[in-house]
Amino acid sequence: MTRLPLLLLAAAALAADLPKIFYSKSFPGSAPPFAAVTVDKNGRGEYREAPEDDNPLVFQLTPGETGEIFALAGKLDRFKRPLEANLKVANTGIKTFRYQHGAENNEVKFNYSTDADARLLWDWFERIAETEQNLIRLERVAKYDRLGVNDAILLLQVSHERKRLVAPQQFLPLLERIAKSGSYVHMARERAASLVEAFRAGNAPQPQ
Repeated sequence: MTRLPLLLLAAAALAADLPKIFYSKSFPGSAPPFAAVTVDKNGRGEYREAPEDDNPLVFQLTPGETGEIFALAGKLDRFKRPLEANLKVANTGIKTFRYQHGAENNEVKFNYSTDADARLLWDWFERIAETEQNLIRLERVAKYDRLGVNDAILLLQVSHERKRLVAPQQFLPLLERIAKSGSYVHMARERAASLVEAFRAGNAPQPQ
């Protein structure tokens, strides 16, 4: 009877020791004004819209997606060097990259970078944030604003077509529920069913 808790504790300890990459953007006046994403070496991710949020959205990346993110961090020396371009450009928010593994804890902040690998990694995390924001929006309107569901699904479809979604399978339970429910307008149900088919078939466009 005591083995299961011990196994759970061991699994938690192993997970805590995995390399992790943290990204955040602080941009007061934008929506949301703060967003943060953490991804570990196994592809488990968390998304927050407040630094103190203890109930993040949890998602799972594919091994390929996780590998690309960690490979880019490796090209950036795991954030041991500056990335700020120091150019006269508009403020786009303070971005933070952090690599954590055991005693290693490297962090770099920047507003704008000309480093190609930094920009690619930045875009990865921005796409993850956009994905989770789509999910938050769709969950909210599905619960509180059924007439707004069609617009939310249309925004999700646009993100999908623009190759801005990461791990789209996380939408499947909610989209399937919408597609099967007569509580939503017919167009919303059709769009939901179409996205379910695409995501289940693995036809979500991939980033170039």
